[in-house]
Amino acid sequence: MSRRVRRACGVVSVAETTAGKRQGAAPAWRSRGDDRRSHRTLRLRTSAVLLTVTVLAVLLVPPLVRLDQQAVDLAAKLQAPGWAHPFGTDDVGRDLLLRCVYGLRVSLLVGVAAALTATVVGTAVGATAGALGGWVDRGVMRVVDALSSVPHLLMGIFIVAMFRPGVWPVVASVALTHWLSTARIVRAEVLSLRARPHIDAAVSGGASRWRVALRHLLPGVLPQAALAAVLMVPHAMWHESALSFLGLGLPTHTASLGNLIQEARGSLLAGQWWPTLFPGLFIIVPTLAVAGLAGAWRERINPRRRSELML
Repeated sequence: MSRRVRRACGVVSVAETTAGKRQGAAPAWRSRGDDRRSHRTLRLRTSAVLLTVTVLAVLLVPPLVRLDQQAVDLAAKLQAPGWAHPFGTDDVGRDLLLRCVYGLRVSLLVGVAAALTATVVGTAVGATAGALGGWVDRGVMRVVDALSSVPHLLMGIFIVAMFRPGVWPVVASVALTHWLSTARIVRAEVLSLRARPHIDAAVSGGASRWRVALRHLLPGVLPQAALAAVLMVPHAMWHESALSFLGLGLPTHTASLGNLIQEARGSLLAGQWWPTLFPGLFIIVPTLAVAGLAGAWRERINPRRRSELML
């Protein structure tokens, strides 16, 4: 009689059952957990490598490659990727690798500056609303709700249209339209911290509201604010690229990723794919890298959301 038949009949001994468990495969839940951990580790390492390569390209390519990214060579226009030009050339013969690297430098500058500015404004507004509460909280959040109802891109176009094309008008446009989400996050975190016992103890001990806010509430929300700033960098890069693509962002002669994609529209219709593909990859790759690292960071500071990040 086989072991399966004897188990069905209830005649399998304890020793055989124990031996089967020892010789059998690992439990299903354990293998799935191992797969998830290995997946998270692979995602984290891949994101770190992509971000490192991006930063090294921005820092090392311009000083090592002694070429002018604005140099026009009509004899080499729209050359396909090759040894001389790894990313090919554009419609006036400029090297696309250099143009993409310089465009990424500008986009990173805009993204980091806008993310830091928006985080500072959003943290100040959200912490003030959450710490003071009452009519101040209600009034501030109604303003935030009203501004959030307007699409970011539409508001950004309105802000940029009032200035000449340049880096700092784009930074101001992105910062003034993206601090709202940070304010919501910081306010929610402050309200959560206000219910903690040590906050009640500080208030009972005679600490003023500003002292409680600066000594206890603000340090507690800084990790969430920093995470919001990191996640805002690629979003700001996309926003800048959209404005430049529409002709409202950086000047057309500036090597912005949005300008490069806008200039490559005619080449794409003619069958030349590389002037559009590589600037698009220079937008997508840093976005995926930052998103992967930020997901691991979010899981570390908030382990309860671990299951939501295993997608």
